[in-house]
Amino acid sequence: MSAFAVEGTDVNLDQALWEMWKSMDVPEVVHVEIIEGSFEVSPIGGSRHFSINRQVLRGLFDYLRESAWEPGNDCNVIHGLKVLIPDAFVAPKDIEEVEHPEGLGLLASGVPLVVETVSPGAEARKRDHVLKHRAYAAAGIPVYVIIDDYDDGGAVTILTSPDPERRAYASSIRVPYGKEAVIPEGPAKGFVIGPEITGERRG
Repeated sequence: MSAFAVEGTDVNLDQALWEMWKSMDVPEVVHVEIIEGSFEVSPIGGSRHFSINRQVLRGLFDYLRESAWEPGNDCNVIHGLKVLIPDAFVAPKDIEEVEHPEGLGLLASGVPLVVETVSPGAEARKRDHVLKHRAYAAAGIPVYVIIDDYDDGGAVTILTSPDPERRAYASSIRVPYGKEAVIPEGPAKGFVIGPEITGERRG
């Protein structure tokens, strides 16, 4: 168990980070998440990032319109004392079913799908492909979608079958830009992320 000393007392690191996170006054231009025993601070994405996420949210909203589910963004998804902020996600329309007891966000156990759009830079790619892969799998979120402009001309990766003990997804499908990536399960089953969202291959 990770811990550090505060005034001579052993304090659980996860609990300490959680209490610090709850008391933060965070600028609107950044996201602060708790991943693997540390704060992950990332800036709000640029225009390309915004454009893709907007297309994803619009598409999901139309696709789920007649269901009990809807897309969202800019909300804390909480698993234990860990905090993640997906670029897009799907949750019940009645969020009271999955609201955190302290009103701090939504419980990961009620979120069947999350989407991350990769920002420029090696650290951003590591965060979405490695750190968040492990975090979302540990939380048991059934479907994790990564939209990555920087993956050899652009690709959509769909991860399914989370193994919380291993903190890994057992199944991964990578679809290059220009082709259709189809969500295979859950409320958004059949939803397509294709060129109308990502554009064609880049570079």
